[in-house]
Order: sequence, then C-alpha cells, then structure tokens
Amino acid sequence: MYFLSGWPKRLLCPLGSPAEAPFHVQSDPQRTFFAVLAPARLSIWYSRTANGYILFFHITSTRGDKYLYEPVYPKGSPQMKGTPHFKEEQCAPALNLEMRKILDLQAPIMSLQSVLEDLLVATSDGLLHLIHWEGMTNGRKAINLCTVPFSVDLQSSRAGSFLGFADVHIKDMEYCATLDGFAVVFNDGKVGFITPVSSRFTAEQLHGVWPQDVVDGTCVAVNNKYRLMAFGCASGSVQVYTIDNTTGAMLLSHKLELTAKQYPDIWNKTGAVKLVRWSPDNSVVVVTWEYGGLSLWSVFGAQLICTLGGDFAYRSDGTKKDPLKINSMSWGAEGYHLWVISGFGSQNTENESDSKSIVKQPGILLFQFIKSALTVNPCMSNQEQVLLQGEDRLYLNCGEASQSQNPRSSSAHSDHKTHREKSPFADGSLESQSLSTLLGHRHWHVVQISSTYLESNWPIRFSAIDKLGQNIAVVGKFGFAHYSLLTKKWKLFGNITQEQNMIVTGGLAWWNDFIVLACYNISDRQEELRVYLRTSNLDNAFAHVTKTQAETLLLSVFRDMVIVFRADCSICLYSIERKSDGPNTAGIQVLQEVSMSRYIPHPFLVVSVTLTSVSTENGITLKMPQQARDAESIMLNLAGQLIMMQRDRSGPQIREKDSNPNQRKLLPFCPPVVLAQSVENVWTTCRANKQKRHLLEALWLSCGGAGMKVWLPLFPRDHRKPHSFLSQRIMLPFHINIYPLAVLFEDALVLGAVNDTLLYDSLYSRNSAREQLEVLFPFCVVERTSQIYLHHILRQLLVRNLGEQALLLAQSCAALPYFPHVLELMLHEVLEEEATSREPIPDPLLPTVAKFITEFPLFLQTVVHCARKTEYALWNYLFAAVGNPKDLFEECLMAQDLDTAASYLIILQNMEVPAVSRQHATLLFNTALEQGKWDLCRHMIRFLKAIGSGESETPPSTPTAQEPSSSGGGFEFFRNRSISLSQSAESVPASKFSLQKTLSMPSGPSGKRWSKDSDCAENMYIDMMLWRHARRLLEEVRLKDLGCFAAQLGFELISWLCRERTRAARVDNFVLALKRLHKDFLWPLPITPAASVSSPFRNGKYRTVGEQLLKSQSTDPFLNLEIDAGVSNVQRSQSWLSNIGPAHQEIDTASSHGPQMQDAFLSPLSNKGDECSIGSATDLTESSSMVDGDWTMVDENFSTLSLTQSELEHISMELASKGPHKSQVQLRYLLHIFMEAGCLDWCIVIGLILRESSIINQILVIIQSSEVDGEMLQNIKTGLHAVDRWASTDCPGYKPFLNIIKPHLQKLSEITEEQVQPEAFQPMTVGKTPEQTSPRAEENRSSSGHGSIPQGEVGGSSLVSRKEEDTTRAEEEEPFQDGTYDCSVS
Repeated sequence: MYFLSGWPKRLLCPLGSPAEAPFHVQSDPQRTFFAVLAPARLSIWYSRTANGYILFFHITSTRGDKYLYEPVYPKGSPQMKGTPHFKEEQCAPALNLEMRKILDLQAPIMSLQSVLEDLLVATSDGLLHLIHWEGMTNGRKAINLCTVPFSVDLQSSRAGSFLGFADVHIKDMEYCATLDGFAVVFNDGKVGFITPVSSRFTAEQLHGVWPQDVVDGTCVAVNNKYRLMAFGCASGSVQVYTIDNTTGAMLLSHKLELTAKQYPDIWNKTGAVKLVRWSPDNSVVVVTWEYGGLSLWSVFGAQLICTLGGDFAYRSDGTKKDPLKINSMSWGAEGYHLWVISGFGSQNTENESDSKSIVKQPGILLFQFIKSALTVNPCMSNQEQVLLQGEDRLYLNCGEASQSQNPRSSSAHSDHKTHREKSPFADGSLESQSLSTLLGHRHWHVVQISSTYLESNWPIRFSAIDKLGQNIAVVGKFGFAHYSLLTKKWKLFGNITQEQNMIVTGGLAWWNDFIVLACYNISDRQEELRVYLRTSNLDNAFAHVTKTQAETLLLSVFRDMVIVFRADCSICLYSIERKSDGPNTAGIQVLQEVSMSRYIPHPFLVVSVTLTSVSTENGITLKMPQQARDAESIMLNLAGQLIMMQRDRSGPQIREKDSNPNQRKLLPFCPPVVLAQSVENVWTTCRANKQKRHLLEALWLSCGGAGMKVWLPLFPRDHRKPHSFLSQRIMLPFHINIYPLAVLFEDALVLGAVNDTLLYDSLYSRNSAREQLEVLFPFCVVERTSQIYLHHILRQLLVRNLGEQALLLAQSCAALPYFPHVLELMLHEVLEEEATSREPIPDPLLPTVAKFITEFPLFLQTVVHCARKTEYALWNYLFAAVGNPKDLFEECLMAQDLDTAASYLIILQNMEVPAVSRQHATLLFNTALEQGKWDLCRHMIRFLKAIGSGESETPPSTPTAQEPSSSGGGFEFFRNRSISLSQSAESVPASKFSLQKTLSMPSGPSGKRWSKDSDCAENMYIDMMLWRHARRLLEEVRLKDLGCFAAQLGFELISWLCRERTRAARVDNFVLALKRLHKDFLWPLPITPAASVSSPFRNGKYRTVGEQLLKSQSTDPFLNLEIDAGVSNVQRSQSWLSNIGPAHQEIDTASSHGPQMQDAFLSPLSNKGDECSIGSATDLTESSSMVDGDWTMVDENFSTLSLTQSELEHISMELASKGPHKSQVQLRYLLHIFMEAGCLDWCIVIGLILRESSIINQILVIIQSSEVDGEMLQNIKTGLHAVDRWASTDCPGYKPFLNIIKPHLQKLSEITEEQVQPEAFQPMTVGKTPEQTSPRAEENRSSSGHGSIPQGEVGGSSLVSRKEEDTTRAEEEEPFQDGTYDCSVS
C-alpha cells in the first residue's frame, strides 16, 4: 500500500505569460517522459487538442553527443569505462519537437485516448473518430454515438435503446485493454461501457451497457488489472463498477466516499469529483475534488490518506488552510511520485501585487510515496515482516538484525532468552520480552539502496526479504542486488555486463540462503529461472539457470517448491533442493504443469499465485495421512477473485513404496473454486503448531474497505469423529482499523503502517513564507502499527453458535500477553452495541459472551475492567448478564484477588446504598490488612472516610502500582515522635557533615490521617479496626508484620503499646515468642561452640572487643554498646565512626574538635510480600563483614590485643549465628519502640535473640531507676526462668549467654521481691530537653544506650504525647557543641 513521504517537491516552471501556466500533465507508457501542456506551450512532449485541431508532433532525439544533462564522474571511476549504453541510460536526452501534421476535426475535442496503434478522439458533436498515429483516418468513418445501442446488459435484445437526442457527447473516456472496450462519461452525467461485439471497430459492431442509477458522472478511470471502472460523480463519491462475466452487465463493486464520522465538517462539501487516477501497479487510486484536496484508496476501497482533515487542513494554531486545488495529475514511474499541476487560487492574481501573483501561479508539484512490497511482489505474503519500498530506500519492521538471529520457531517467542542475557536491566517477565521482539518499536529500520546500483537501474521495481528478516534483495531496471542486515553491506554484480543483460520479469523470492528469480536474458533472448546463492559472489558462474517456455509473470516459494505463473496462462511447479555435489548450488526440477487458459481470460489479470497447505479437507482418504498433511492447493487471485484449486484425490491412489520417490507422480488438480471476492492480499503459512492449529491452518484475506476475512478450520473436540453436517471450514469477516501488511499467525496480530503528519509551519512567520511548501503541507512520515483481531473472530464464532470452536481457539491463545485485553475488548464491544441499541435485540449476544468469559480465570477482572471503562448507564445491562456485583465481589475475596475486589467496590459504591459499600469495604480492609497489601489499605482508609464524610462521589482510584509513598517504609512515623539526634542535624554547619534525607513521607490522606479530626466517628471506626489488627498481630507474636503494618500505615504504635502494656502487649509465653521471632526474622538459633566454653569472652574480659567486632556488620542506630571503663570515650566515638562508614578507612585526624560525620544513606523499603521490612536507618555498605579484612577498622588500640585461635573460632561462630543484616536492623528498631512504650518484657525477648547483655543490663537500669509494674517484673522473671529451662533441654546454644546475664537476673529477683508500686511509672523519651544532650550528660550515661532512658533523669518531665513541634524546636535551638561525643542518626 502507498504512503506519503516527506514534503512534495516543487518543479521550477518558467512562466512568461498567464497563457503559459500549465494545466495538464501526462506521461508516456513507460512514464519516463512527461508532457506538460499550457495554453500556449507544450513542454517535453505530448499530442493534445486545442479547439478541434489535433497537432501531431514527431519526437526525434538528436543523436550524436548532445545531452541536456550528463553526470560528471571523477577521472578513472569505473562507471565511465565499463557500462554499456552509458550515455543513453545516464543522461537526459535532448529532444526536438517537430510539428508533423495538423488535422482539423471541425468541433472542439472533448477527450482522446490511445488505443494500441490508433488514436480515439471524441468530439463535442457526438462523434467518435478513430485516427492512425500518422494522422490518417484511413478512410474510416467517424461513429455517431446516436447509432450505438445501449442496454442494461449484453443479453437483452440487440436493439437496445439509443441515446436518442442530438446533443449527447462523450465528456471523458478511457480504454480498458482487459475488458476490450471504453468506459465513457456523457455530458448529461450518464455513464456507460462501449465494447465492440466483434473484432471490427465500426458503428454497427459497437454495443453499450449502462447502469440505471448513475446520472451525475463527471470523470472516469480504468483499472486494467482488476477490470474496474471508477466513475467520479458530482455528489463527491466515486462509484467503482465491474463487468459481470456472464451477462456483461455493469455491477457496482464498491464506493469511495468520505464518511461523516471521519470528516464531519467536510464530507458533504467536497463538490464534484474532478480527477481519478489509478497507480501504475493498479493497487491504489487517487481522487481529487472541485473543492480541492487529495485522497488515496486501495483497489477495493480502504482509505489510506486524505488531505481534507488533520494537519493537511489546519495550521498549528488551529486556523483552516485553503485546500490544494488540483488541475491535473499523473503518476510517475513505479508509483513513487505523483505529478500534480496545482491551482493555488490562481483566479485572484489580478487583484494582488505582482510579486505575490507570480508565487500564486499554478506550479508543478511532485508528491513522494513509499509503497508496500506486496503491491508488486505478492510472494512476500507468507513472510511475517513488513517491507516498504521507496524510490531509493527500504523500510523494514524487523527491529535490529541481532534481535532476529534465530528464527521464530513454532513456539513464537523462542528468542526471548537471548535478550535476557544481553541486557542487565531486562525485565524478568516473559510478556514484555516476547512483545518487544514481536512488535519492536514504532520506528523503521531504513536501508538506503546502493547508489551505484540505482544509478543505472532506477527505479526499484521489486524487493523481497528472507524469512528471518536478515537479508533483502532489490530489482531495478536491470539485474538485481542484495543486502545483509548483519554485515550492513550490499552485494552487486561484479561484471556489469551480466547485470545489464538480465531483466527480472516475475518478481523474486528467498529460499533459505538462495535467491530465486525469473528473468529475461537479453543477449540469448531467452526466458530463464535462476537461483543465486547469497554467500557466494554475485556472478552468473555461481547461478543455477533453468530455461522456461514463456515469460514468467509471478513467482512464489512454498516449502521446497517454486510455483511460477507464465504469460501463456500456465502454472508450473518446480522442486528446489541443495545439490549434493556441492553446498553452493541448488537444483531446480519441473514437477508439474497446469494449464489455466480455460479459466483466465487475460494473464495480466492474475494478481498473485501461491501454493498453500490449506484445503477444504473434504474427500481426503485417511489411508494416506502423509498426503493429506501436505495437501497443496493453488491459491490464485484473479482480478480480486480468490480461486482455489485442490489436488484431486478421487482417482486411484498410488502407494508410496511402488514408485521411486524422486519420480513420485503428483496428483492432478481439481477444477477451481471461488473462495472470496474483492481480495487484495492473501496470507498463509507453511509452519505447523499443534497447539495453535486454528490460527496456523487458516487463510487470511485483506478485502479493502470490507476489512479482513479469515477462512478458519473447524476441528472436532477431543479427536471425535466430525459431524457429517458440520462444514470443516468457515469464512469469517472482521473489521480492523489499520491497513494490513503482514499477519503474525501464532500471535494473533496484524501488522500494518499508517501515515502520520508533523507540522512545521510555526517555524515560519505567517507573511514571509505564506507559500512555502513547509507551510502549505505537513511533513509526512510512516508509522508502524499493529492490531489484535482475536476478539473479532471469537465473537463471530459465538454469533454462529460455534462456542466450542471459540473455546478451543481462545484456550490455544490464553498464554498471549494481551489475551486479557482480548476478552475485555469483546465484552466491551458487544455491550456498547446492545446496550445502546434503539430497537430491542431479539437474540442478544451479551449473555453468551459473559458465559464464554466465565470459562477463563480472568473472568472477574475482565468484567470489572470493562465496567470501569463503560459509562454508568450501561452497568445494569452488563451486570444483568454477568451476575450481581456483590456476588462477584465476594468471589474476588474468596479467590484472594483483592485489587479486583477493590474495583468492584467502586461499582458497588455507585450502585448500592452507602451502608452496603461500607460493609463490603470493611471486609476488604480487614482482608487487605491480613495479607499486608498496604497500598490497598491506604486506599481503603481513604475510601471509608469518603463514605463517612459524604465525599462518596469521588471514588478511590483502583490501586495499580505501588505508590512511591510506601517506599519510605519504617521512617514514615518518625515525624510524629521524637527520636533523639544527639545533636540536631539542622544546627551543624554543612562543612562538618551532610545528612542526606532520602525518606519519603506518605503523600495524601494517609499522611494527614492522625490529625485534629480524629475524634470523628469515621476515624474512630477505622482506628478500632487498626487496633484490632495490631492486637491480633501481637497475640500471634507476629512482630515483623506488626512493624510493617505500623510503618506502612503510619500507625501510632508507641502510644497504642503504652495503652496495651498490661493487656495485648504482654508476653505470655517467652519461649514461644522467642521461637516465633527466630522463624520470622530468619534468625538462626545459637549453637554451642566446639571450642572450650571457658573462653576469655565468657568472663567479660574482652567483652567490648567481641561486641565491637560482632557489630561492625551494622552499627546500631539506636542503642550503644555496653562500654567497659577500660576504653576511653574518644576511642569509642572513633570506632563508632569507623563502623558507620567502613569503606572510608582514613579518619580525618586533623579535625581536633571531633570526628567527621560520613553521609548516612537512608535505604528505601522493598515491600513485596514476605520481604516487608522496616528499613535500616543507616544502611551500611554490604562489604563490611569482618572476613573482608576490615579488622583494622575497629580501633587502632585493639590491634595490640593478641587473639588466640580459640578466640577467633569463637568470633566466627558468633558471626555465623547472626541473622541477616536487615533482620538485625528491624529487631533493633522494634527494641527501640518497645523501650519507649515501656514494654520491657518484649525488650527482654529481643535482647535474648540479639544475645547482647548490654540490652538486658539497660532494662535492669530502667527497672531500678523507675517505678515498674510489679506484675510485669514477675512476668519477666517467670519468662526468663522458662527460657532457661527450655535452653537446658532443647537449645543449649543459649546457655553461654544466659550464664553471662545470670548476675543481672539475680538483681531482677531482688527487685521483684521489693514489689515496686505500678502507678509511679511514666514512660519517657530522650532528646526532649537541651541539657540532656550536653557532653557532660553524655559522659554520665556511659552505661546506657542511645534509645534508652538515661539514669540521670528521674520522673521524666517529657511524655510520649508531647507535640512534635516542641521537639523539633528544641532540637533546632540547641547550639553545636564541640567535644567527644557520638551522634546517633535516625
């Protein structure tokens, strides 16, 4: 198909006077010369009329060495020497026009037409003159139209009605060689077809037929290949007629007209059709109107381009342009150009200034086109690539050559593995991979044709691409050339004489690595079939040549056979195979010849011929399954009629073993059967795939304006015997929105191309360049498109009650990535049609479609997605067919498909009362909490609030992707609590350190949720549900889930824990809790080391070293280590630093006022299922494990300590018994939370897991320094005893640690006996008062951790409930203190 490319070119035509303004353009039969005619001038050549005179000109080319233009080459270039006919080929000849003869016909000439040897002239007095080209009438009389009988068809009585009145004359006419007659338009608007009944062209022998209903004809054009006559009408439509073969009557084939839907403002205002012109290859027709504009249509009425809309009609600022008025037009060679004589408003030239009027004069424009290779080389139709050819370049759709290294096998996506290895960022999902290889991107792979080849062989006539999309071959005037997309190189004939000695006649095709083509050998005057190997040099020495009887018109390859259609209307089948004697040659042998002359009136009418494995499968005997599988049928497109000839299996069958396999006699063909009308292209494949038999054994047809058709095989289910009454194939029509250029069979996709336009008029100021081509026309580009068609086919099968076949077909395609979209499209289209129909539908399809979709697991999503994209008014109709949305919602919940359930909630909210939607929303909210779908939970909180506050008209958006707000993870609620930065980050000068804030706070309602209005009932309702959920998590010892829940939903965990300290937040069973935490946080149970238990670490001598070493893996963001007095504070802070940035080993010793801070990076959370975590506050480099040789980083003083072998073993054992880094951070975080909330029993459990005596010690300090609930103390005591018993029996690995903390436990027993009053305890937080963070205070609390309550502060003046603002103010006011203290970053 044809597509506009770029801007049109304007030819300089020198204008002296208005009489020299051109008004007609015409080409010679070869389209190498164009005659441009003006009232007082004929440029180049033409024989045309002026007021009743025919002027005959004789063209003499002044031979000798006179040329108008010659190419100039550098000296010694090969072109000068080796090219035969160099001058004639490459130079524009100088032509002389000589006036030969003037013939006066005494009346104005209306139309003239060249007919073979003669010239046919129609004059305004109603006569037809037949004149010889020499200017003689040869004594033949002019024919008076009044004497030609006209009838509706040729069968009616010879004496048809005559035109009858004197003033009738022919206004326009065109000769049709394949119909042997004239299509004519009379001056009164009637149209007809005049044909000689016998060979003589005299008045007695002529007879006319006409259609009854056309009375406003204006012009006519004839398509010889498809035997069509296109009559332009005054109404603005073009009526295309064909001749009935049996009766000779004129039948309306189709109409070309603009629709109100596409062109609402212009469709009925175009005026009469002015000109109609078919392209040289007869595949498209161009139409222009009196109003102006240009439109392009395919043979059978698919509209490709129209310049009356879009960027052609409007400027970029929205103002309307004047349409291009066309006075005359003619197609250039091979249809790459359209010559147009434009009349840009030439009528108002007098009024304007001279400078403008010159610009306004009519000019000659050349519109440039690129076209599909299918239009000239239909054998490309079994390929799955789109190939377009321009006059000097090719456009391919097969992405990069490297992508398609390996052929698409029957699995359709066999090459996605190579992609995944190639790209480190490749998305892991199969769909995206296969789709990208399938569709590539929107851009074309453009290949520039070798200029050396084009120079002597312009224009390109044929092109072909191989199956893998890696090699292309092109054919110009002589010879051919081929190109490899892998090497990016062209291969031309080494011997230019060989190239210039062959003319390819019937197209060319690829077979494996060979190029098969049919050509005419000029020197031997012989038609030949040649095979060239791609990898060898391009030379006749490497070609296999077979001589043929007649000129080959079409050629196609199927499996290992070549099928050829010849000018004597015969079809010849050849076998092609690699020769065994050498890998570089292929041999061709004739298999069978079939004469078609009985069925084909003219060989030029055959559009395409191809061999397929498609058959009706009737009468195939099951005795010979092999032959049934290779059932070859010949498909022949005869002027738009698709004819099929199958093998005749009715005769005696020859057994395979009786005959020599090489001499196997092929079965004869049955008489032809017509399958379809108005066919432009046919696609079929020779691949087989058991899973997708429907799609691969089907035949695909493109039928122009009627859309596409598929001839689909019907298979009995489960290999049952087919019903005798069930046909084995069915023809299904369907409409698509693109012009199809290739079919991807397994993928149920049609590939195509579409013209797109870009405006550049804004680059020019309005007045200066009013007539610039860039302003008048948009820049045209061709875009790749694709479309799925499966839903059309499924729907057509359901309409015909073939639900079983539809199910088989759909199941075979269910793995396609866009299959859910297919079901949705089908449901949507049927719903729109039936629900908006004015009349009642007797047999509605929607219930059938709904029942069909329930067969697939995607049923619930399909229905709700369809509903969300449809207007509310149609919902009742939809749910009447598919079921009650409440039931569907419950099904989603049962299937654990919460996102779909959320979509149904929006439907319910619109269709039901608020109470119902609240009830369902609560159900969904609880389930989402249970499953940890935090995004959905946030949406549900918003939704429930909206119902309560009457905002129900803004339904929540269905969650599609994770919101960025959730990535902040564990830090979301820091801003509502104060966590001490030992010194405020804001007050530190930038030169000291930079703290990068990368935490994202939740956006939207979830962030502001706990605001002043939390006392309203709705919030109370939500809070109750959240509390209930938190209580359940604690009771089930699901601390990890509790942390995620609090972080993701901004839940006030600390204040809630304070309230629940003695209820839900109590640890009832320490051993169970311990086990559960080990499992949840993937924390290994400790193992007893093989080395002696009495290691120095046991008695705490080197306790600090051990702790420091173990903790270099992750610096504790909240708790300090227990520091023995032996290590000074300076060393402490330095070791802390070396841990925070293990990668930076050099510490700036020059800075005397304390350590340099390193950047602390806050890592976002991954919240996928089980991986939910509260992110670490300082995400340290992973490489900081002790094994990586970071020993020196702990402290320079430690290097002097000698560590024995057994101690090393002990350390490595301790490291091995630690859990993942992430879990460690999460546990410390939870410890901090419980610490603040005063849930000391939980702190003990976490301290046990982390096996750090400092934590236990810290808790005891708290217990001593404050009044703690006696019940809690008792609980802790009994719990620890239980753990001790469990460790003795089941987990001896815990024993060493329990022994270390034994002294603390004894202290605890003493306190318990004292029975402290429970009411006196007040939970406290750190960092509320400025004094607390002074260096002195810091030193005083050498034994307490950062997150804990300092022992110096008793009675706690600041409570948890203090407002956040006070905290930040206190932190900002605090001055920066030099000195040696550490800073814990949160």
